[in-house]
Amino acid sequence: MLNVGFAAGAFVLVAAFLVSSLRILREYERGVVFLLGRFQRVKGPGLVIVVPGIQQMVRVDLRTVVLDVPTQDVISRDNVSVKVNAVVYFRVVDPERAIIQVMNFLEATSQLAQTTLRSVLGKHELDDMLAERERL
Repeated sequence: MLNVGFAAGAFVLVAAFLVSSLRILREYERGVVFLLGRFQRVKGPGLVIVVPGIQQMVRVDLRTVVLDVPTQDVISRDNVSVKVNAVVYFRVVDPERAIIQVMNFLEATSQLAQTTLRSVLGKHELDDMLAERERL
């Protein structure tokens, strides 16, 4: 009787381990897998096995992201204060670099968009901004 209980407990433990190690990545997702904290590979889409406690996986969405840039106060070349807003469209091309080389790639993209917006518009006069709004 003890052997049956032990076998059933072992079976449940192994089944729970196997279920917790399975991950399903959709067509538009990739998984950056780390083995003991060190980059191993990029996996997906489909069924991915991640060994709990030894491997970790970070999901990365490869679809186009629409990022609303917060309203910025920009000083034009002719010293006029202008409030501008923008929308940025981007997508992750290299999941490994997006996860490993940047702490938070969404925040970094937002900050880069804000800085670039101020820098580019600061080189133009107000009349140019109004006339060439779509191009800028």
